[in-house]
Amino acid sequence: MNATTRSSGRTLWVAARALLVLTATLGLGYTALVTIAGQLLFPAPSNGTLLRDDDGRVVGSALLGQSFAAADGAPLPQFFQPRPSAAGEGYDATASAGSNLGPENADLVAAIVQRRAEIAAFNGVAEADVPSDAVTASASGLDPHISPAYARLQAERVAQARGVPLAEVLELIDAHTARPALGFLGDPAVNVVTLNLALDEREG
Repeated sequence: MNATTRSSGRTLWVAARALLVLTATLGLGYTALVTIAGQLLFPAPSNGTLLRDDDGRVVGSALLGQSFAAADGAPLPQFFQPRPSAAGEGYDATASAGSNLGPENADLVAAIVQRRAEIAAFNGVAEADVPSDAVTASASGLDPHISPAYARLQAERVAQARGVPLAEVLELIDAHTARPALGFLGDPAVNVVTLNLALDEREG
């Protein structure tokens, strides 16, 4: 065996050992460390911020919007309704996407006009009172948040459907309104999923 062959063999062996050590350290050790730290320090976010009902059953995630509609697609009056979703058939976490339609697209304009009329009729308000987030989908199609204006527009309908005082529904809206980060980054937003879960829990 000449010197060149021996040198190549040593280089290969050093490279193989480095690969094994780095794989064990960074691929396995680091991953295990981060997983353990996440479970100990931030268990809820690490597991998807799952939401459970009074019986302990998982009913959703605080990070993902979902539909509150009957089997035929009709919105349920006792629930706050989310904004539209372009993800798959609607709020499909495996097909996160926006509509990719521009503001002058004829199909989008027609859809907005139809949605505005339907939302106004469903909530018994004027079409001019329907906010923009009520008729447009988010970029991900999975955003669980709506504006406080859209939540308050729905409050009276939800209160009547559930037979509870409007003031209590408005208090729940305020309790589930996220304020802008640092007081100025972004806009206030209401998490529809956690708000509806709180309504159900209130009624037992």
